[in-house]
Parts: sequence; C-alpha cells; structure tokens
Amino acid sequence: MIQVQDRLPEATLHCRGPQGLDGCSIGELTADQRIVLFAVPGAFTPTCSDKHVPGFLALNEEIRARGIDEIVCVSVNDPFVMKFWAEHLGVGGAIRFLSDGNGMFTRSIGMERDMSGGAMGMRSKRYAMIVSDGQVEWLGVDESGLQNASAESVLAALS
Repeated sequence: MIQVQDRLPEATLHCRGPQGLDGCSIGELTADQRIVLFAVPGAFTPTCSDKHVPGFLALNEEIRARGIDEIVCVSVNDPFVMKFWAEHLGVGGAIRFLSDGNGMFTRSIGMERDMSGGAMGMRSKRYAMIVSDGQVEWLGVDESGLQNASAESVLAALS
C-alpha cells in the first residue's frame, strides 16, 4: 500500500465532460499543486453520500484556506455514475469527481478492496491523502467506518 513520502504512480482517471469522456492523468492533476484526494468504496452508497462527501463540502473553504488547490473524489465507478452522483450531491466546483472505472489506479496504490460479498465487486478502500506535487504528504485509511479519511481528519492534518 502507498505510504507517506511515496510518489503517486502515473495513471489516467476519467470524467464525463460536455464533449464526452475526458481523461486526466495523475501527473497533470498533481503537478505543481497541493491537493486532497479522497476515495470512496462506491457512489450513492450510504456512508459515502451521507457523510464522506458532505464532510468535504462543509469544510471545503477551510481546507482550501490551508493551502489546498483542489479537492478530488475518486471511486471505482464509471464516469457516468460519477457525473450524476456529483450532480445529485450538488458539489458544483467544490469537489472534482473522477472515475477509476477499471480500478487500475486503485490497484497500483494498493487500495483495492474485495466487496464481492456485498455484490459490489472490486472497489477501493476508503482513504484520504494530501498530495503535494505528486508526493503523498499525509494519508488516512479506513477499513470500516469514517474516522481516518474524513474531512475533519484532513483538516486536522493541515493544522
């Protein structure tokens, strides 16, 4: 599993834009920026929709005021689902939703989670990280619940 001080591997995440499918490389996303990247096991799932994303919406300005350029949500869901989930939650420009539809990025950082028992297949662990110019500065992972990867935990790490 990826650790603090590791560099993120190159991968392409996707979003559904006005002209179709848009790719975004990890290198482009993190170059000369300090971002929060958080992952959820699944779009439209209870903890993700009711607590995890809303926490980042509520603390968005405070997190950005502490030197964060962008907040990014990643899930092993397709770009269509991510687009409609972002619209459903009303995130606007506060959080960028990106798809790791095939789970390639998730596997490359050792964050895959087998949720076949819950009929969800291979997904991502719940995590949040602060990334500065491609290097992991801070990492919080939750095997269950939402303690270490919450917006509050990110904000505390930025203090």
